[in-house]
Amino acid sequence: MSVATPRLTLERRLLREHALVIACDEVGRGALAGPVAVGAAVVDAPGSRKRIPDGLRDSKLVPEPKRPDLARRAAAWASASSVGWASAAEIDEFGIMRALGLASLRAIADLRAHGVVPEDAIVILDGNHDYITPAGGAGLSVTPVVKADRDCASAAAASVIAKVARDTLMLDLHDESPAYRWARNKGYASPDHRNAIREHGMSPHHRASWSIAAAPTLF
Repeated sequence: MSVATPRLTLERRLLREHALVIACDEVGRGALAGPVAVGAAVVDAPGSRKRIPDGLRDSKLVPEPKRPDLARRAAAWASASSVGWASAAEIDEFGIMRALGLASLRAIADLRAHGVVPEDAIVILDGNHDYITPAGGAGLSVTPVVKADRDCASAAAASVIAKVARDTLMLDLHDESPAYRWARNKGYASPDHRNAIREHGMSPHHRASWSIAAAPTLF
């Protein structure tokens, strides 16, 4: 079965009416531990004519050993890129959807700090729900696009950049709390992770508001 290759079809169409496209995609929504991350990748008109990096896909479709190199090439290809974060404590306090919105706004704020004007852009948000506007993004033009990370090169770039950033962070947190095997499971509900929670309890990086004991095993 062939895997669809992301293209720039939607981006080029949107760039007829907007100066920039900012694509956002989240990583870590379903994890039991660690922050959620939102990657943002910018494409402008000249960038929309550049060759898409070889092998660019939604991060879930890229083998883990190949992701870091692909993330570097995706970041070099994009006009600008960033990653925004929301912590486990914020997920507990505000809920996952508001936390995703906060992480997105932080990614966009980082782009602004590097010279991007988000008000000149249309924001492609992977999925079918706009969680950016309710979190404080009222001045932005946000368009949810189902399967954007599969079909849109900008969203695939954001996905890979965010995935590598979050995996790197989880490796660092593993050194802090090796019992939970985050180097292997990246905070998701693997059997060894759940066994460690039963044995050691939850760490400060766990999402305490979630029904962790009943969480399904994802792999």
